[in-house]
Amino acid sequence: MSFYETLKLALSAIWAHKLRSFLTLLGMIIGVAAFMIVLSLLQGFSAYVDEKIAGIGSNTFTIRRFSFEDFKDTDTIAEAQRRNKELSFDELEFIKERAQFIDKIGAKALPNLREVKRGSEVLKDVRIEGAEPIIAEIEKIDIIEGRYFTEEENNNAQRVCFVGIDIARKLFPYGSAVGQEIYIDGLPYKIVGVQAEEGTIFGQPQDSFVQFPIKTYGANFGGLTQSRGIYFVATAKSDELFDDAVEEARTLMRIKRKLKPGEKDNFAIFTPEAITELKDRIFGTISIVILAVPSIALVVGAIVIMNIMLVAVTERTKEIGIRKSVGAKQSDILKQFLFESATLAAIGGIIGLIVAEIAGVILTKYVFQTRIPLWSAVLAIAVSGGVGIIAGLFPAWKAARLDPVEALRAE
Repeated sequence: MSFYETLKLALSAIWAHKLRSFLTLLGMIIGVAAFMIVLSLLQGFSAYVDEKIAGIGSNTFTIRRFSFEDFKDTDTIAEAQRRNKELSFDELEFIKERAQFIDKIGAKALPNLREVKRGSEVLKDVRIEGAEPIIAEIEKIDIIEGRYFTEEENNNAQRVCFVGIDIARKLFPYGSAVGQEIYIDGLPYKIVGVQAEEGTIFGQPQDSFVQFPIKTYGANFGGLTQSRGIYFVATAKSDELFDDAVEEARTLMRIKRKLKPGEKDNFAIFTPEAITELKDRIFGTISIVILAVPSIALVVGAIVIMNIMLVAVTERTKEIGIRKSVGAKQSDILKQFLFESATLAAIGGIIGLIVAEIAGVILTKYVFQTRIPLWSAVLAIAVSGGVGIIAGLFPAWKAARLDPVEALRAE
C-alpha cells in the first residue's frame, strides 16, 4: 500500500471521530504549547543578553566593588564588604593616566529610586543615576531627541538631566521634553535629552529613568557612597587588545590599592564573556528543570493517544479482518495504525506551536521578549510525530497480529 493511501486512510479515520480526535489532541497541544512558550522565553532572554552585550560592545568591561562570587551567602557578602573598598575617582584618574590599551573609561553611580514631578503629575519609583559624559560614547547611547550632558555641566554640578522616553511621554505628552523642567526632592532639573525606546525585561520598563551628571547626582542625593557608590566602564582600543586592556586595568587597580603578589583582588572586573558564561551556567541547569515540567504533558499526551488507539483497534476489529481477507499484509495494517497515531500527534504539535506563537506575541508585547527559533519549531513537530509513533507501536502491533477469521467474527 502506498504512502498516499496510508495517509488518506489515517486522515479518514481521524475525521470520522472529530470530537474524540480533538480530545485526544488536547494533551499533545498543551504539552507542545507549554514546552515552546517556556523555550521561547529562555531563548528570548538569552538573545536579549547577547543583544545588550553586542549593543554596548564586545570590547567593553566594567570595574566594580563586588564580584558575583561575593554574593554566594551572607558570610561571603560580609567578608567582601570588609575587604573591598569603594571605588574612587583617584583610582579612575590613576588608570586614565597610565593605561596603554584602554581607549575610553568613565564612572557611573549606582541607581536609586525617587519620585519625579511635573506640575500635578507624579511618577513614583523612577530610577535615578549618575554618569560621566563619556559614558554616552562608551555605551553607545541612542539619543532620540536633544543631547547628552557635557563636561562643563558635570564639572559645575549643574541641575540638568537625560531621561528615558517613558518619562518624556508621561510628563510631556503634548510637546517636546527637551528644555523643560522636572522636580525631584523639591529641586528643578532641566531635561537636555531623551533616550530612544529600550522596551521591557520581564515586565520591568527600561525607559523610565533620569540620569544626571555624576557630580550633580553626588551633590544633590547624598554623596557617591554606599548605595550610590561609583563603578567604572571602559573600552579597549580594539577587540584584539581587549584581554590586554582587562589585565592592564586589573594590574593598575592592584598597584593603586597596594595589593601584594598572591593577594586576592579586592575589586571585580566584569567582561561580556564572563556575563555570558554566568548566563549559560545559571540558565543551563534551570532550563533543563523548567523544560522538564511541560515535557510531562507530552508523556500524558502519548498515553492518551495509546489508549485511544487501543480503543480504535477494538472498535475496528471487523474492518481489520475484512482488509486482511482481501489481501492486506500485516505490514499494511501496522503502517495504517502507526500513521494514524503519528498524524494525530503531529496535528497536535502544529496546533500547539500555533498557540505558542500567539502566546509569544502577547508576552513580547506586555511582559518580555520571546523568540521561537526555526529549528525548535521543526523539532517540536518532529518530536510530537515521534511521540505519536511510539505511542501507536503497541496498538498497531496488536492490530497487525489479529487473526483475520477471528476478526471477521467480531461484533
